[in-house]
Amino acid sequence: MSTQSPAGIDEPGESGAVPRPATAVDHPSRSDWFVRGTSGLIGGPLGDHATALDRPAGREGRFWTAARIVLALVCLTLALHWVQKSPCQDGAWQNNVQYTRMCYTDVLALYYAEGLNEGKVPYADHPVEYPVLTGYLMGAIGLPVHAVGVDNPGMNQGQWFYNLTALVLGALAVATVAVILSLRRRRPWDAALFALSPALVLTATVNWDLLAVGLAAFGLLAWARTRPDRYGMLLPGLAGVLIGLGGAAKMWPLFLLGPILVLCARAGRLLAGLVATASALVALVAVNLPVAIPYRENWERFFDLNTTRPIDWGTLWYIGRYLDGRISPSAPGELGPFEWLNANISTLNWVSYLLFGAACLGVAALALLAPRRPRLAQLAFLVVAAFLIFSKVWSQQFVLWLLPLAVLARPRWGAFLAWQFAEVCYFAAFYGELLGTATSRPVFPEGVFVLASSLRLITVAVLCGFVIRDILRPERDAVRQTYADDPDGGLLDGAPDAPWHQRWRSGAVDRPVEPVPV
Repeated sequence: MSTQSPAGIDEPGESGAVPRPATAVDHPSRSDWFVRGTSGLIGGPLGDHATALDRPAGREGRFWTAARIVLALVCLTLALHWVQKSPCQDGAWQNNVQYTRMCYTDVLALYYAEGLNEGKVPYADHPVEYPVLTGYLMGAIGLPVHAVGVDNPGMNQGQWFYNLTALVLGALAVATVAVILSLRRRRPWDAALFALSPALVLTATVNWDLLAVGLAAFGLLAWARTRPDRYGMLLPGLAGVLIGLGGAAKMWPLFLLGPILVLCARAGRLLAGLVATASALVALVAVNLPVAIPYRENWERFFDLNTTRPIDWGTLWYIGRYLDGRISPSAPGELGPFEWLNANISTLNWVSYLLFGAACLGVAALALLAPRRPRLAQLAFLVVAAFLIFSKVWSQQFVLWLLPLAVLARPRWGAFLAWQFAEVCYFAAFYGELLGTATSRPVFPEGVFVLASSLRLITVAVLCGFVIRDILRPERDAVRQTYADDPDGGLLDGAPDAPWHQRWRSGAVDRPVEPVPV
């Protein structure tokens, strides 16, 4: 493990990374082969005597520091997203404009579908298909809009609801970038991956997913600030509460708790992981109880939909169902394996859960067997990616779940942009599929959509492969070429492995090989 000298220089350790000053700012045009190559189009990598952007973190002398540029870029990206959605904002969706202009958003559609335009209180007066914190946000914005609209008949309530929601979700996106910048003070340009993401341009307000993204990001930040000698278990508890609130908005932030527990076990800091997990569960229950007890049937709507939902578009199972009749056509009346799963949803659910569970066990084994304790963001990315790969539902906006984790886990531009290209292709193909379904006239052959879905799946799997390689070969990890250990690890950052793990590892390495009896 790397150590830090009194002069503030990272000494070379297990990773073999080149030592650099502890306050040095990483510049992708020097450290990332993809950016270094493309930088030739604008004059080449940043020079040694460049402006304030090349000065040590915290000593920039000009207003336009790297962090402020990145924050300005995410604001520009969100403005472009708002323009992209503008054809749909009035709610007058005629001639399938929501598909031809690719501007559909659940935010506007569900203002009417969930009864908010009639003043219905989520869960109390109408079942909501989302976890409760998302429903709370819908009501907190939608009900005041309806109340004002009752006295102003000329007011377009749906448009006001969308724009106010877009402001809240946009603020959460900016806050997420600020969190990434705070976690990567020596690598501020990593946050530009999120800020300039084409997927953010296309999906930021398709649904309320940025609420969970922002809460999960703040949870990771609280965990990163934990220290063995500071505030006791207060910050692990706060991290757990934020992650639990994120799980009350969308389920996936709860998956962060698994990597936290495994890494804490390896470092002998299991108490902190248990405190975070318990706090998350308490927050989750506390937010759900006010709805689950008095309005149980409406509260269960989210779980009922997820239990009974068949294979959705763009998933691994959808691709398999398409291939059923092309690789090994079934006899008339017979179903291929994926078609059979679609007809037997309870079995499909269990197969999906088992595959995800097996993937989680694999990630846990990787965390324990890796030559050096993996970083939290690496394991979190692998777990959430595994959930999406094996899930029967992979909506277009779910890309937002992976965005901050991908930036923190592997801030390399080449593979990231390849994945984003695949997401853009899927986005376009998805709307073509929607338009074809709405008009009963296919826009393109079904194989085009399946190809786009496969490309998205493959690029996410490739990213997982790169993250696994960085875990097994930590000298290839871009973040550990800048930081001594794990800047997101909090009390795990720089901590030695627990004695039990050291004994187990040494036993596994030194144990003599027993001869195989003939």
